[in-house]
Amino acid sequence: MWKGRFQQQTAALLQSYSQSISFDWRLWRHDIEGSIAHSAALEKAGLLSPQERQAIVDGLQAIGAEIEGGHFQFRAELEDIHMNIESELTRRIGDAGAKLHTARSRNDQVATDIRLYLRAECDSLDALLRDLQAALVELGERYSGVVIPGYTHLQRAQPVFFAHHLLAYVEMLQRDRDRLADCRKRINVLPLGSGAIAGSTILLDRQLVADLLGFPSLTRNSMDAVSDRDFAVELLSGLALVAMHLSRLSEDVILWASSEFHFVTLSDAFTTGSSLMPQKKNPDVAELTRGKTGRVYGNLVSLLTLMKGLPMTYNRDMQEDKEAIFDSVDTVKAALGVFAPMLREATVDEVRCAEAVADANLLATDLADYLVNHGVPFRKAHEVIGRAVARCGVLECSLRELSLAEYQALSPVFGADVHEMLDVSRSMESRQAVGAPSPANVAAELGRWKVLLG
Repeated sequence: MWKGRFQQQTAALLQSYSQSISFDWRLWRHDIEGSIAHSAALEKAGLLSPQERQAIVDGLQAIGAEIEGGHFQFRAELEDIHMNIESELTRRIGDAGAKLHTARSRNDQVATDIRLYLRAECDSLDALLRDLQAALVELGERYSGVVIPGYTHLQRAQPVFFAHHLLAYVEMLQRDRDRLADCRKRINVLPLGSGAIAGSTILLDRQLVADLLGFPSLTRNSMDAVSDRDFAVELLSGLALVAMHLSRLSEDVILWASSEFHFVTLSDAFTTGSSLMPQKKNPDVAELTRGKTGRVYGNLVSLLTLMKGLPMTYNRDMQEDKEAIFDSVDTVKAALGVFAPMLREATVDEVRCAEAVADANLLATDLADYLVNHGVPFRKAHEVIGRAVARCGVLECSLRELSLAEYQALSPVFGADVHEMLDVSRSMESRQAVGAPSPANVAAELGRWKVLLG
């Protein structure tokens, strides 16, 4: 590439150290797509004849078919995917191939390839997120009548429908989809034509290239175009949030599948056993997903650190962006891809859930609301019910077993209907505010999401 300036061959050690073909080979499809569009602009500018452009297109497509079939031989001494393809193209078709790099640099070429790659991956990620949402809705529908304890501080708090709990993750995943869709808008800008730093004295029709590649807009500053990786940082930030949500869901699944909870049973197909203890059934999918979240976080920090001290414009440090990008995309796609089928095969132990939600303390707040509805200030009502719970501890009974006399000793406001407040079905029916888990609300939300998810 630079033999005109240098008198010595590049040292083999440097070739090995500086090569990126071992990981950026996966950009081959996007590199070929960008080169074909660039050749159209070269032809329009009179720099390629129609015959030369056709030779380029045919040659690139033939190389692409070989790469896809696993028959192409990548060469580390050519450093990257761009030069591997261009060099082979020139070897095959001669001078026409050598003209392809006119008015472009590897700087704007790689920026274009990365944007094309990430644009496609945003679409793949969205489809996987949608499928996981659908799996959660399906599981919620299958057990739409199941009520479980909701937890704060991992202590039993109030009853909620199992489906309502799952729908919380559907909401999280929708925010993830919205973030990725918004990020895709900033990815979807064409940098090709910006050259190495200052464009080129050879004027090409950048809009033609944008139209051919499906970019709705062009970068407006050549220096920013080649040095910008904001879009990649933004995507990795979005993927870190996806990973966080998957990790939280994993933690719930791990708890639910434990012997102590036993709310959920995972199928044999998505669990593993122990090499020593024959009774074990381990939720490895959830545990691995929880663990891989750290890698996704690390990749985001790595890219932010990589970019923070770079002067304008392109610096070779930026070659290090790809492995972090590729790893985060691959990791999150793999987690999403396995989580949805795991949930589709999960079953819920309805008896165990009913036993857990029978804990009368889950309805302590309902008792406080009862007092509030009879004119007692909430803080006072809270104190009264706290003393009722303490009294149950002394008497070793539940709130349901506390007598009317005991309740009235705590507050004369209590009437004979106090024990009616300790019915789970009544409690769930009363939670009718928007976003609350009444049966009607949860059914409506399941229906709404089914329509939205198609």
